[in-house]
Amino acid sequence: MTAWTIWLIIAALLVIVEVISQMVWTICLAIGFIAALGASLLGWGLPAQLACMAVVSVAAYLILVPYFKRLHHQATEREGARLRTGMDALIGREARVVRAIEPGRLGRVVADGDNWQARARHEGDTFSIGELVRIHSYDSIILTVERIKQQ
Repeated sequence: MTAWTIWLIIAALLVIVEVISQMVWTICLAIGFIAALGASLLGWGLPAQLACMAVVSVAAYLILVPYFKRLHHQATEREGARLRTGMDALIGREARVVRAIEPGRLGRVVADGDNWQARARHEGDTFSIGELVRIHSYDSIILTVERIKQQ
């Protein structure tokens, strides 16, 4: 098997990993391996191919990471909270109290069908069962909730 076919196979595998994982560094490595493939086709030796792969991979990383961060920032500004994932997606959502929240004690709320431990954002606040609250933040798996402001 020639060197260029090995570079091609590795680049193809990295592209597959990129599609599955969406990790920017894998596409940067794939670009580097394609550059090494080109160096191999030009008849360069293995040390030159490896150097080409390393330099192009690092250059691709230095170019693509800021580019994708800028795209993500623009999408976040455009789409707002819809792009948040995981626990961050809960912030700003409404939840229903299912176990009373009293000063200094944890209660429970249901948000998006999931049951969470919750505490009041302000020390003196009390929330009764059935009351709607807004999720302000979280600490580990405990939500911090506040009153929904009346308009």
